[in-house]
Amino acid sequence: MEVNATSHSFITSQQFHVYDIVVIVAYFVLNVAVGIWSSCRVSRNTLSGYFLAGRNMAWWPIGASLFASSEGSGLFIGLAGTGAAGGIAVAGFEWNATYVLLALAWIFVPVYISSGIVTMPEYLQRRFGGERIQMYLSALSLLLSVFTKISTDLYSGALFVQVCLGWNLYLSTVLMLVVTALYTIAGGLAAVIYTDALQTVVMIVGAIILTVTAFNEIGGYQNLEAAYAKAIPSRIVANTTCHYPRPDAMHLFRDPVSGDLPWTGMTFGLTILAAWYWCTDQVIVQRTLSAKNLSHAKAGSILASYLKMLPMIFIIMPGMISRVLYPDVVGCVVPEVCVEVCGAEVGCSNIAYPKLVIELMPSGLRGLMIAVMMAALMSSLTSIFNSSSTLFTMDIWRKIRNNADEKELLLVGRIVTVVLVAISVVWIPILQSANSGQLFVYIQSVTSYLAPPVTAVFALAIFWKRANEQGAFWGLMVGLAVGMARMIMEFVYPFPRCGIPDERPSILKDVHYLHFAIILCILTIGVVVMISLLTDPPPQSQVKNLTWWTIPKGRTPDIKLRKISTRSHSTQAENNDPAQNGTRSRSWSNAFCSQTEAAVNPPKPRNPRSIREDPFWARVCCVNAIILICVNIFCYAYFA
Repeated sequence: MEVNATSHSFITSQQFHVYDIVVIVAYFVLNVAVGIWSSCRVSRNTLSGYFLAGRNMAWWPIGASLFASSEGSGLFIGLAGTGAAGGIAVAGFEWNATYVLLALAWIFVPVYISSGIVTMPEYLQRRFGGERIQMYLSALSLLLSVFTKISTDLYSGALFVQVCLGWNLYLSTVLMLVVTALYTIAGGLAAVIYTDALQTVVMIVGAIILTVTAFNEIGGYQNLEAAYAKAIPSRIVANTTCHYPRPDAMHLFRDPVSGDLPWTGMTFGLTILAAWYWCTDQVIVQRTLSAKNLSHAKAGSILASYLKMLPMIFIIMPGMISRVLYPDVVGCVVPEVCVEVCGAEVGCSNIAYPKLVIELMPSGLRGLMIAVMMAALMSSLTSIFNSSSTLFTMDIWRKIRNNADEKELLLVGRIVTVVLVAISVVWIPILQSANSGQLFVYIQSVTSYLAPPVTAVFALAIFWKRANEQGAFWGLMVGLAVGMARMIMEFVYPFPRCGIPDERPSILKDVHYLHFAIILCILTIGVVVMISLLTDPPPQSQVKNLTWWTIPKGRTPDIKLRKISTRSHSTQAENNDPAQNGTRSRSWSNAFCSQTEAAVNPPKPRNPRSIREDPFWARVCCVNAIILICVNIFCYAYFA
């Protein structure tokens, strides 16, 4: 392949076959059908739509949904791109999830169930009282949605379309937005968990086929290390070494000072980020809270942990193979060449996975993988759009305008969605050039600047009864100020491209973002502890059933599924409830599901939520957790 080819060179000799089109159409029809079927099923059997829809979920769709939620198209592209740029160390982001997912099921979920909550801001509101922490968490969620979710999903989906069709990146972005809107109107995403489960199965099958094909191209796994070391582009920047693959590419643990992913940060800093994502993020935790009982929640987390072991082989190593097969494109270092190839001066490693799909997958399967990527992207976008607009409308706008009617709230929600999309599209050029053009590193670095204070406050709320509202709030504020300062500096002083001296401030050049996450978390803990000790302790009502030390153990707690007391969350639940959301939702759901009034307004469940488990299944979960940890430790030791 010519190095100086334009972006149109992505229309390779592997043109779309009619089989690809048929498979894409068939997959989207199947996805919509599954969404409609599952939404009918859920609407008949739940208390109220979105928040309580999953109270009867079994372990396997929970585990599949947890995996699919974290492995959308953004991470497919991001993980493979970072693997192409630096080797296997990025697998630590996936394998670290094992321990945090077990902590979610064994520690956090019992506390959440005991407290009787259905949203994460509600937990902190009950634990600390007041509304300002709840307001802050809602605003932070909006920030993170723009910086790490909407913009990255739009970019990754548009990049996939660009690689497939050779279209302009922004034309592809507009296409993704239009298709997402049509897909949402079709109503196929009413029950995200079941569509996630479908996508998980197809993603894994497609990834296995692609991985086997890719390894055959380079002569097997035993040749990967040697072939990767020789993956040098034909055009390089003189007097530099940035075109060489990393010599420690096949090592999981890297030098704590000079490593691109230091083992100290990957062990401690990453755990802080993972705890925020898996244990305090509403989208993730709600899937676990949807379980029939605690044993199903634990089994779902175990299944998700096993699935998280797969991306090393099925995403990261194929990314490395993509650099081996297409070094002039995936491994480009000359800014002019990179701009022609992918529109970014700092590198084109993000195209590693889609390039492999287009070049190596046979007709039909190529269309299936493209359909899965697009469906995963659109399902995550619709969920993010809905949750973000709901957060702003119900948790922020209703507090600003107490007398806002339903029409005003609906209008505000739509406007917020448009504004978030507009900001995210404008953010894409900055995202392209951030962190050497590696999408996954960008996501994790931004998270490192904003998430550690939230992890610290949740951990103290659960494990330290003395923590109070003043300490938690000011800890969050100090953490936000410090984290935002670092993030702003990151974009003011971007990572230098190949051949440019690194003249960034020492706080950026010498303090890795994962190490910064450790510092930020410790700083937040110090502020929370100091202010909590200097102020009055929380009343007993803010501790009972709300910490690890005060949840009822060995008996059924007196907790009922209650209507959420705060107006914001009550309305939020209704807003997300397809059975309660007025004529807009009933019109299609009644037509497909033939719901009766009893189905639309189901009776309250007779049994309260419990953290009691059947002793047999509790032991089965514990044994599987031990086996999982052993497998994880073996993999770490083998690749360390």
